[in-house]
Order: sequence, then structure tokens, then C-alpha cells
Amino acid sequence: MNSLIDAEVAHYRSFLSEEECLPAFDQLRDLTPWEQHVVRLFGRSHPAPRLSAWYGDPCATYSYSGLKLSPQPWTPLLDQLRQRISTLVSMPFNSALLNYYRYGADGMGWHSDDEPELGRDPCIASLSLGSERRFLMRHKTRSDLPTCQYILGDGDLFIMQGPTQHHWKHQIPKTRRPVGERINITFRYVYAE
Repeated sequence: MNSLIDAEVAHYRSFLSEEECLPAFDQLRDLTPWEQHVVRLFGRSHPAPRLSAWYGDPCATYSYSGLKLSPQPWTPLLDQLRQRISTLVSMPFNSALLNYYRYGADGMGWHSDDEPELGRDPCIASLSLGSERRFLMRHKTRSDLPTCQYILGDGDLFIMQGPTQHHWKHQIPKTRRPVGERINITFRYVYAE
């Protein structure tokens, strides 16, 4: 566990082996029913700069940025990954958000995963496949604390839990430098409505 003030985070490099990463990436890229969601930010609708898909147990409906997502059923690959990560962190995940970053112009802006259906102190387990990207974190109220940077590579697992979502925001910044494709899977537990 890496120690940040007001947070509990851990970065497991190469949680998946090289031999596991490429077939998993190819399967997810080619077989996932990707959508470009339209998100509502500051009262305006925008196409999200990435493709996404939502998977989970039937009760795991999820809402964010004006979207309400009903889950696709688990695939064997996603269910296997869920079980491995659940065992590591002792958390029974019931859902996963997949994001497909096709190139450097795809990204995710500053946000916290603090929607009510995630509960008080959600555990977010983020698995990266494909090209490495920068993952930034900044404290919501402590401007004296520096922005933290992690480089998430192929097969890396990043865990955020405890008070992290209350006190920190995170993002995958867009970049003009050439980068390859990346798929990110964030496993989480959604409480039924």
C-alpha cells in the first residue's frame, strides 16, 4: 500500500503476465460492444473522449455524468479477472466499467468515483491493458500537496480504497505524443437501488 495523505492506494506492476496481456487485450478490443457515451458536464452534453462498456451482475445499474448504465452479462474473461482481483483485495466486485483509449486524444478528465451507489468508502480496482498511460491524482482541498503521477503499464493493477474518493480526484490526461491503444477495466461494487 502506497501512503498518500487521506488515501489508500496500491500499484501492482505486472499483475498480469506478458503472456496473459496480449490475448486479453485483443479479446476485449475485438469482442466488446463499445459505445461512445454522451456525458453531461456543467450543464452541457459532450461525446466522451473514449469508448466504454458496462458489465456486471443484473442488479448493478450505475449512474454518472447524466448516464444510467445497465450491465452486460459477465464474459468468461471478465469474470475470471474479477475473481482474481477480488481474492487479492478481499472485495466481492459485482461490476466493471471498461474504457478503450484508442489514441492520445482519448482521455478521462478530473473526477472522483464517489457516486452514492458505490457506498461510503468504495474500493476501485483498475486493471490496465495495452500501452502505458499517465494516471494523475490531486487532492481536492490541499493545494499544498503535489499532483501525484503513476505510469500504468500493460498488466498493471491500481487499487484505490478507503477515504481516497472523498479526498482525491484522478484523471488519464490526453496527450499529443504518439501512444498506442489502451483498455482499462475498473472493477467496483455497486449497491442495488
